[in-house]
Amino acid sequence: MKRWIGAVKPYTPMVILVIGLLVIQAFCDLTLPDYTSRIIDTGIQSYGEEHVLPEKITAKEFEAAKSFMNEDEQKLWEGAYGGAGDVYELKVTDQDQLNSLDTTLAMPLILDSQFSSVSEESLTQMLDQMSKDDPAMAGKVTPESLGITEYPADLRPVLGVMMESGQMPADTLDQMKAQMNDKIDAMGGDNIKKSMGTVFAKNMDELAGVDVNAKQQAYLWKTGGVMILIAAIMAAAMILTSLFASQVGAKVGRDMRGGIYAKVMGFSNAEIEKFSTASLITRTTNDIQQIQLTTTLALRMMFYSPIMAIGGVIRVAGTGAGMGWVIITAILAIVVIIVFLFLLVMPKFKAVQRLVDNMNRVTREIITGLPVIRAFGTEKREEKRFAEASMNLYKVQLFINRAISFMMPAFMFIMFGVSALIVWVGAHRIDAGAMRVGQMTAFITYTMQIIMSFIMLTVMAVMVPRAAVAANRIDEVMKTDSSIKNKEGAEKITEPIGNVAFKNVGFMYPGADAPVLENITFTAKAGQTTAIIGSTGCGKSTVVQLIPRLYEVTSGSIELDGKDIRDLDMKDLRGIIGYVPQKRILFSGDIRSNIAYGNETATDEEIKEAAVIAQADDFIEAKELGYNSPISEGGTNVSGGQNQRLSIARALAKHPKIFVFDDSFSALDLRTDRRLRAALKKSVGDSTVIIVAQRVSTIIDADCIIVMENGKIVGNGTHKELLETCKTYREIAESQMTAEELYGKGGA
Repeated sequence: MKRWIGAVKPYTPMVILVIGLLVIQAFCDLTLPDYTSRIIDTGIQSYGEEHVLPEKITAKEFEAAKSFMNEDEQKLWEGAYGGAGDVYELKVTDQDQLNSLDTTLAMPLILDSQFSSVSEESLTQMLDQMSKDDPAMAGKVTPESLGITEYPADLRPVLGVMMESGQMPADTLDQMKAQMNDKIDAMGGDNIKKSMGTVFAKNMDELAGVDVNAKQQAYLWKTGGVMILIAAIMAAAMILTSLFASQVGAKVGRDMRGGIYAKVMGFSNAEIEKFSTASLITRTTNDIQQIQLTTTLALRMMFYSPIMAIGGVIRVAGTGAGMGWVIITAILAIVVIIVFLFLLVMPKFKAVQRLVDNMNRVTREIITGLPVIRAFGTEKREEKRFAEASMNLYKVQLFINRAISFMMPAFMFIMFGVSALIVWVGAHRIDAGAMRVGQMTAFITYTMQIIMSFIMLTVMAVMVPRAAVAANRIDEVMKTDSSIKNKEGAEKITEPIGNVAFKNVGFMYPGADAPVLENITFTAKAGQTTAIIGSTGCGKSTVVQLIPRLYEVTSGSIELDGKDIRDLDMKDLRGIIGYVPQKRILFSGDIRSNIAYGNETATDEEIKEAAVIAQADDFIEAKELGYNSPISEGGTNVSGGQNQRLSIARALAKHPKIFVFDDSFSALDLRTDRRLRAALKKSVGDSTVIIVAQRVSTIIDADCIIVMENGKIVGNGTHKELLETCKTYREIAESQMTAEELYGKGGA
C-alpha cells in the first residue's frame, strides 16, 4: 500500500484538483433534487408563488387581512406594500426579508384565507367550539344571527363586528392563532404553513389582476434554467474529473512499469530465477494494470462517495420528512451484505494472483516449447496441463464473480425496496398533510444518492484490496536488491588489455546444496584463444557467465588486467565484452537492427563486415530485402544455424575487447565452423577469445584448452599436450574423432 501511495504522491496537485472538482460535482448533484422539489411544490402545486405575501393585493383584501394581525404584524404588513388606489404592490425584494415576513405573517394570512371562505360544516364546528369555550354564548350566536345565508361564507366582516361589539373576547384571535399554529406544527411545521400561505398569495394575485399562469410559467422556466445550468456545470466537472483521474492513473501505471522494468533490468540471473519470468511478466502487466484501474476509479469514487453520503444525510435532514429511519434501515442492510461478501471473497484475491502467475508460466512453457511438444506428440498431455491451470483459475474467479454478481442485485433490491417504502410512508404523510409531494421526491432522490454512495464504496472496497495485493507484489520486486551491483566508487575502465584471470573461483547457485564450481584457476590472455570443454553439466557455461557478472562468484576472484572485476564499473565491464549466450536470442525487427544491437552507431560497412566474418552474408544477401529482411520475435523465421551466425555477428559488430562464445558453434556444420574460426582469428587481432564448446574440432587450434569435469579443472594446455596428459580430454577427443585425425597416419 505504501508503494501505491508513494506512486500517487508526485501527482498530489492533480489529485487535489480532482477532489475540488468532485466537491463541485457533488454540490451540483445534491442541489438538483432541491430544485426538483421546488418545481413540484412551488412551481406546480403553488402556481409559482414563492412567498406567502402576494405580488399584488386589492385595497379591500389588504385591509381585511389586518383583522387577524396584532399591532406589530400590521406595521410589517403595511411596510411591505406601497401604492395607492384599489391595488397595492409588494415593494420588498430582498429574499431574506421576504422569508422573514413569510415566517411572521404566515399565520394571520392563513387565518384570513380560512375565514374568507368557510363551509357550512366548518362554521357549525366553529360555533360549537365557541359555545364550549364560553357557555354564556351558547344559542346566542348562530349563522342566522350573523346574517349568513350563503356558503362558502366570508366570516371576516362578521368577525370584525363581533370583536368591536364585545361578542368575541379580545384574546380570542390570539387563541385562534395558537390553535391553528399547533395544528399545522403537528402536520408538518413551516413547510405546511408556507404551502397554505402561498394559496392565499395566489388567490390575492388573481383578484388583483395578476396573470397567475404567466407567473407560474416564468417560475418554471427560471427554475428549469437554473437546473440546466447546474447540470451543465456538473457534467463539465464529471468530464474533467474523469480526464484528470485517468491521467493520474495512467501516469502511476507508467511510473510503476518504468520502475519495475528498470529494477528487473538490474537483476542478476539469481533474482530473475527467484521470482520466475512468468511472475515478473504478470507483475509488470496484470498487477500494474489492476493498480492503474483502481487508482483511476478510486479518485473518481472513493472521494466522491463520502462527500455524497455526508451531503445526502445533511440534505435529508433539511427536508423535514421525518423518515430518517428508512435510510438507517437501508444502510444497515448494505453493511450486512458488505461484511458477508468480504468474509467470503477477500481470501480468494491473493489466490487469483498466484493462479495467474501459474497460468502465465504454463502458457509460456507450452508456446516456447511447441516444437518439442509436437515432436514428441505430447499435445494431449500439455492440453491437459493447460486445462488444469486454466480450470484452477476459472474456479476461483467464478467463485469471486458469482459472489460479486450477487452484490448488485441485492443492492438494487434494497434501493427499489427503499423507494417503495418511502412512497408508501410518504403517501400517508402527504394524505395527512404532514409532507408535500416535492419533499417526498427530494427525499427519495437523496436516499438513492446515499445508498449509491455506499454501493460505490463497496465496489471500491472490493477493488482496493485486490490492487493492494498487486501493489505488495510489485513492492516485493522493488525492495529486492540485485545481488550484483556496482561497488561504491567503482573504477572506470579506460584502456583495457583484456587479460582475464580466474583465481580459486568457487560458485554455488542460490538455494543449492553443493557448489557447481570449485577452485577454478586459469588465465585467458589477450590475443589468444582460450577454450573450455567438458561433459554436459560440468559447469562450462557457469564459468563464462561469471565474467560479465551475470552471477557473482561465491569464493575466489576474477581479475581483468590485474583488477578484481567487482571493483570495476559494471557498465564498462560489460561494454568491453561481446557475449554470445548458449541460448540463441534474436529480437523482433530486421537483420540490420539485430546485428547493430550492441553498437547503435555501427555503419553499414561494419554491419556487413561482421556478417561476413560470421559467415552470415551468404544467406542474408540471398533474401529479397537483404539486411532489411524482417526477424520475427525470438528469431523463429530463421534456422538454428542462421540464428547462431547472426548472434555471433552481433557480438563482432560491437568490437569488444573480450569475446565470449558459449557453445556458439554447435548449430554450424563443420565446414562453416572452420571458415568462421579462420575468419575470426584474422579479425579479432589482440582481443581475448574464450570459447565454450562440445566439439573438439571447434577448439583444436586454441592456444589454451581448459578441461572440466564435475565443476573442477582436470586439464589445461594445448590440444597435443592434453592428448598426452589428460585422460578426460583424450576420451572426449577419441569419441569424436578418428585416431588418424588425432594422431596422424601412425595412430596413437
